Amino acid sequence: MANPSSSILGVLLAGGQSRRMGNGDKCLASLSGQPLLTHAIERLGPQVAGLVLNTNGDPQRFAEFNLPVVPDTVDGFVGPLAGILAGMLWARQNSPQTRFVASVATDTPFFPRDLVARLVASLDELHEVAIVRSRDRNYPVFGLFPVALAEDLDAFLRDTENLAVMAWIDRQRSAFVAFDTPDDLAFNQFLNINTPEDMSTAEAAIRSVRLHDS
Repeated sequence: MANPSSSILGVLLAGGQSRRMGNGDKCLASLSGQPLLTHAIERLGPQVAGLVLNTNGDPQRFAEFNLPVVPDTVDGFVGPLAGILAGMLWARQNSPQTRFVASVATDTPFFPRDLVARLVASLDELHEVAIVRSRDRNYPVFGLFPVALAEDLDAFLRDTENLAVMAWIDRQRSAFVAFDTPDDLAFNQFLNINTPEDMSTAEAAIRSVRLHDS
């Protein structure tokens, strides 16, 4: 794929209900003086041609970020697949040159700065979707998805009882890309912040992240 980033839209997933963090907008919680969303924007932005934010409710609460806000198109808070679909449909309407969406969770502030490039490199004639695998776990919300799968994903969300992300990914020709934690990081770079305790872990880790990135 020539100049792949020019055909990739980044989708920042923030549509969850955040019950364990007080039911607010988890992506606005502060890590080292900045919202989690800011950390995600700074990491994903340079890797893609543009960004959209998937979340539901009043979009004005995110006005300061100056991003298109795309709500779920499937009712009922059916999970991150709805956010990926929303990004695909936005790209189809507003960015016809976009061939793929790259999705990330906004409550995972330390994902790699070469995430998208490595996902792109895994695609070939046998694989059309690329998913992160790290520490013997799949992280399916960190993935690269062709916009051409929008109809298939929409039908899946409307007609399937099992809405787990992997249930849909397992139906596709998917590559699982290994991301090993660098030796100078003592924690999982896909650390997901679900609780106040997780936030404390992230605060303790951020110095080593900055040293690694510098």
